[in-house]
Amino acid sequence: MKFFISLLMCCVTTVAKAQELFSFTEPASNMAAKSIGIRLNNYLMNNKQTNTINYHLLPEVMIGINKKIMLHAEVFLSNRNKQFAAEGASIYGKYRFLSIDDIHSHFRMATYLRCSFNNSDIHQPAIDFFGHSSGIEVGFIATKLMHKVALSGSVGQLRVFDNGKEKFGYGNAYRNAISYSLSVGKLLLPKEYINYNQTNLNVMVELLGQTNTGSGHTFLDIAPAAQLIFNSIFRVDVGYRFNCINTLYRTAPEGFLIRLEYNFFNAFK
Repeated sequence: MKFFISLLMCCVTTVAKAQELFSFTEPASNMAAKSIGIRLNNYLMNNKQTNTINYHLLPEVMIGINKKIMLHAEVFLSNRNKQFAAEGASIYGKYRFLSIDDIHSHFRMATYLRCSFNNSDIHQPAIDFFGHSSGIEVGFIATKLMHKVALSGSVGQLRVFDNGKEKFGYGNAYRNAISYSLSVGKLLLPKEYINYNQTNLNVMVELLGQTNTGSGHTFLDIAPAAQLIFNSIFRVDVGYRFNCINTLYRTAPEGFLIRLEYNFFNAFK
């Protein structure tokens, strides 16, 4: 744990051209206008109740409408209930409303909205709109790019609904939560840009948290990750999420993320 905190502080204090592409969170910047991206998000989470590995597959489509607006849609599939099945879907929209550009840096701010539907059983008071909970989230993101370092933070308001006929059994007073994150990423390779066909290597550390406004219970995770980008169009992310604070109960707080992503630029007029 001390190693990852030291890595986070090192990235913050090192101002060393970075890409604002984080593994566990979205930056305030958008994907290229008139582009389409396809993701396969694979989560391998350790279920502490059953001592088994839960596999969640989240296929995702992303569309860059223009330089200010992008949309995501994803489907949730998992084997958590002992058979691999579809459990729900979500839609995510982001609007970038502020851009301040400098020679070797820029600053972006955006607002976002996520709507999720899930029909699986409700098994934890923590809200998770990536395959567990139904509800809505709205929030803000701010991202700063400084040469080879990107720093991003977000805060959001969450409201959980029932999962279809499955009632949220923890009480109406506990349906709301605040989410927050801090992400730091650094471009390690290439040392010098020659063309867009060069392979990029980014490393990052992210802090991911949530506090239930009714109970006051909190979780806080730290998530280091590495990211490769090939020919500027194909991306591979590998990260692991560690739990630091967990008074807000989750059945599977720790595990791997493996993401494959392919982008089609100028996909439509």
